[in-house]
Amino acid sequence: MKMHKTIHVAQLIATAGAVVDSDFVAKSRASKEALKSANLLKSLNLNALIVGQKGVGKKSLARYTLDAPISDGLTQNELIKALEINDKLIIKNFDKISNFAKIKNAIDANKNKIIATSQNELDSRIEDDFFSIKIHLPPLKERREDVKQFIEIFYKEAQEIFTNKTYDFDFDDIEVDLSENIYSLKRSVYIAYMNSTLTQKDIQNMLEKFLFHRLGGGNDYRELLPIFDIPLIKSGFKKFGSQLSISRALGINRNTLRKKINEYGLEG
Repeated sequence: MKMHKTIHVAQLIATAGAVVDSDFVAKSRASKEALKSANLLKSLNLNALIVGQKGVGKKSLARYTLDAPISDGLTQNELIKALEINDKLIIKNFDKISNFAKIKNAIDANKNKIIATSQNELDSRIEDDFFSIKIHLPPLKERREDVKQFIEIFYKEAQEIFTNKTYDFDFDDIEVDLSENIYSLKRSVYIAYMNSTLTQKDIQNMLEKFLFHRLGGGNDYRELLPIFDIPLIKSGFKKFGSQLSISRALGINRNTLRKKINEYGLEG
């Protein structure tokens, strides 16, 4: 009977040294532990599984761990061919494989070293059959130190792509969206950067195109008015603090303002 050899992450961490990598951001404790495990894996002929949500950095960690082509578990025939011609392979979407037994036979026959990534947990029997090591990458909302580093990276990317100018805004003021991890975070930073560069004309042009595709519903003025009202009132709360100050600054009756605040649920 085959005995499964499991090496726990804690064991790997205890034996691995400090590491620095430019592709896989490792500022949080969880990311540093994952990276230490990856460093040790480089010198071991063991197969490993990296599990985590979409956009948490699984592929970056896999590529750092193993210099190898990437194949997809969704395309089984192509995956088998890749296993036949590569002694090392990264397999993404490992949880989407339709016939694990067939892939296991191919790996055993070709003696491949593999690093696999999966968005979902696997059946424990499948994990035991394929892997000696499992690394779990938590979502970015649990890795706040990484988020800050990513914000700085994406800001520099946006700067190079759009204007190559530096705009002074506080990274802490960015409305960060971590619902899709790296993907939504990057979008948040790009939007924040673009907001700092937009002119009034740019905003008018965007609104014109946005409104053009939404006109024709019969009650457009009332339905589209929140697009203007909500950001105006929210920015008023941020800048002036009180309803009285907002009504004075905007030149709007206080009762009218109060009605809009209640309608939109915008208590300061």
